[in-house]
Amino acid sequence: MLKILKELKPFTILIFIIIGLLFLQAMTELALPDYMSNIVNVGIQQSGIENAVPKVIKEEGMAKIKIFLDENQKNFIDESYKLIGKENLTDEEYNKYFNEYPALEEENLYILNTSSKEDIEYIDSFLGKFMFIVLNIEKGASQGIIPNLPEGTDPFIAFNNLSKDQIDLVKNKIDEEFKNIPDSMIEQSAINYIKSQYESIGVNIGKTQSNYILYTGGIMLLIALLSMAASILVGFLSARVSASFGRNLRDKVFIKVTSFSNAEFDKFSTASLITRSTNDIQQIQMFIVMLLRMVFYAPILGVGGVIRALDTNVSMAWIVGVGVIAILTLVIVLFSIATPKFKRVQRLVDKVNLVMREALNGMMVIRAFNTQKFEEKKFDKANRDLTKTNLFVSRLMVTMMPTMMLIMNGITLLIVWIGAHEIDKGFIQVGDMMAFMQYAMQIIMSFLIISMISIILPRASVSAQRIVEVLDAGVTIKDTETAKEYKKSGKGLLKFKNVSFKYPGAEEYVLEDISFTARPGETTAFIGSTGSGKSTLINLIPRFYDVTEGQITLDGIDIRDIKLHDLREKIGYVPQKSVLFSGNIESNLRYGKNFDAKDEDIIKAIEIAQAKGFVEEKEKGILSEISQGGTNVSGGQRQRLSIARALVKKPEVFIFDDSFSALDFKTDAALRRAMNKEIEGRTVLIVAQRINTIKNAEKIIVLDRGRIVGMGTHKELLENSDVYRQIALSQLSEEELAI
Repeated sequence: MLKILKELKPFTILIFIIIGLLFLQAMTELALPDYMSNIVNVGIQQSGIENAVPKVIKEEGMAKIKIFLDENQKNFIDESYKLIGKENLTDEEYNKYFNEYPALEEENLYILNTSSKEDIEYIDSFLGKFMFIVLNIEKGASQGIIPNLPEGTDPFIAFNNLSKDQIDLVKNKIDEEFKNIPDSMIEQSAINYIKSQYESIGVNIGKTQSNYILYTGGIMLLIALLSMAASILVGFLSARVSASFGRNLRDKVFIKVTSFSNAEFDKFSTASLITRSTNDIQQIQMFIVMLLRMVFYAPILGVGGVIRALDTNVSMAWIVGVGVIAILTLVIVLFSIATPKFKRVQRLVDKVNLVMREALNGMMVIRAFNTQKFEEKKFDKANRDLTKTNLFVSRLMVTMMPTMMLIMNGITLLIVWIGAHEIDKGFIQVGDMMAFMQYAMQIIMSFLIISMISIILPRASVSAQRIVEVLDAGVTIKDTETAKEYKKSGKGLLKFKNVSFKYPGAEEYVLEDISFTARPGETTAFIGSTGSGKSTLINLIPRFYDVTEGQITLDGIDIRDIKLHDLREKIGYVPQKSVLFSGNIESNLRYGKNFDAKDEDIIKAIEIAQAKGFVEEKEKGILSEISQGGTNVSGGQRQRLSIARALVKKPEVFIFDDSFSALDFKTDAALRRAMNKEIEGRTVLIVAQRINTIKNAEKIIVLDRGRIVGMGTHKELLENSDVYRQIALSQLSEEELAI
């Protein structure tokens, strides 16, 4: 998998942009619970009053609070608040303040005169506690705070009349009492005191509350929109990176496959290579999308959620740990069971493709022998094996989501249970519990996201391994580092020197001690029984396989020392099974000359190949469509177009691997006569089964069980080679042979 992921290097900048957007998305989503907590705690419970620092307070109320302040605190309050009243305000200022604070008509007010966050935080650190004291004294809950206080005495007046030692004693007692009181309770009491002050001053509490909720809700909406925009951009960029990655990977696989020799194709079946280029790369693409969209996102969300949750409440952190351990246990168990099954799934997909491809290619034979039922059973078995394995994996993965939801709901209940007790004790507020719940869900969700990756990771890992197998496959046929420059003036003199060959991994030789020379201007033909090694010998020339022993030279140069491109540029190859490509007749013929052939060369090649008649009969002529594999033309027409394609190339060496078998005798004879006139001076090699096709060749080589058992002209071989004579007599009469 790591080797495949290295292919993401061209997209490094885009990936960094995606990670940046994921950070933005995570930070915005992690910010929302805090604002939600503020709406509950401040907006609803505290009527929009944010802290224990009142924006306005009566002179009388402030005087009560100042009783408990030390000199430094009093001085700081005086610097931070402005005392206003009728006597120190202009008419314009008075009207402005009066509209907002009607109580100004009757008494002076203290107005907060600082916007510094540091100043407000400092005031909040001590003012709330003394407001709590004042509120409790006003409610009569101050019994025992001031010793020997006569009944009916104003406690605030009595406190002012105490000696310094008595005041210190009272303050020490207050401090002792505060050690057992939660901070949230003190803050709530201070807020209640401020609220009572606001109501008495005439401040519209309802408006303050709604303004705070609307303002905070507006910020939440903007944050949510920002998160949505980041999410959309991440999705778009991830899809783009994944699609481009898949395109590049398919290109690499295709380029690698085109460099394969027959030995590599024997190792990887065609069906498997198709599956690897399509299904396997698609699996990796899906993984890349999830990697960029989720795997990178999950740690950011999880770590951020842990930090925020601990900042909200440390005492319930263990609940998150329980949830994470439960999910990790589930993921590890499912992952260990699913991975082997995913490997089996990919192999079974190969099997289904192989059976399907074999059946489609051999459909005419299947129908001819009435073996549809047999093929159906064979496909049904492969299909059932794949279905059975897929069902097992699907059922296994289906259990994941309900189990995850059970864990998440269990964690939610645990938070509510523990949180309710914390609220009851006054340690946290309702909004804090709700925020912690959301953070816990975000943390668990991050692990849930990673667990979702575990569904596709095993299969993607297997697919990546299969792709790497193709990309890392050693190519046996390749250019040597000391490849010699092939002279363009070469005439095509081909020599086999003691050549022997056996297939990779085989023990027996297919060809043994083959030596002959094919000269320019001559036709060298090969004949022999089925399995004698004719096509194998021909396939050694363009290096579809390399010789095991011996040497093949072209114009005196070992073909292994010639660049593959240069070697194959000199060869016009017509395979035993004619192959045409989707397009039209013209594009198939231009294919032999890298699509830059002249029009007159194409027309001439069609005439030589005896294809002019059927091409002209078609409505669009050479622009007539050719379906994939050339299935819309007959075998003979397909063979003639393949020959024409090789003729367009005008190579030094022509190789015809049983390329006249689908032609009738008349067409065969006409084609060979036309070729003899037009390709003079070229080296021609023909593999044939019919004596008539090769009897005029300058040199005929007879093969039997991989060895040369005869070499010479038609007449010489009839006299000297029993094998050749037997083949000839099986096709022609004595009279025909004598002609």
